[in-house]
Amino acid sequence: MNDFDMGVIVRTAARATIPLIGIFGAYVVMHGHLTPGGGFQGGATIAGAGILFLIAFGLGEMKKRYNKHLYSALEGVGGLVFLGAAMLGIGTAFFYNTLWHNGPFFNGKPGTLLSAGFLPIMNLAVGLKVFTGLVSALTAIALWRRWKS
Repeated sequence: MNDFDMGVIVRTAARATIPLIGIFGAYVVMHGHLTPGGGFQGGATIAGAGILFLIAFGLGEMKKRYNKHLYSALEGVGGLVFLGAAMLGIGTAFFYNTLWHNGPFFNGKPGTLLSAGFLPIMNLAVGLKVFTGLVSALTAIALWRRWKS
């Protein structure tokens, strides 16, 4: 039991909604080039699931499941994938979309899921970076607040 027990109703509702929030955030990330949204909005939505977990289950449970080294590594991977995708077309221009112009897999019809070349890859990278960064920041704030008390 933690200091601020949210109760069985809040924890049960959180168990039901956290996966739905994650799925919706993944949808926003994956369809960001076709619909409003993208990597930042989807990553912030998925981070909302992690924040809901922190609020509903408390800092003690979050410390059991949160691995700061993994989240730090994933945030770095997100940034490197974004930069790497931007640098692939550097022979022509920075952010030149080589997958759209030359690629056999992403050269689809406009308006389809695979029509945007690097954009879905960049959305995934930004979504990963935003998700891990926000969850890490709010966990650090919660740990600092607990330490200061």
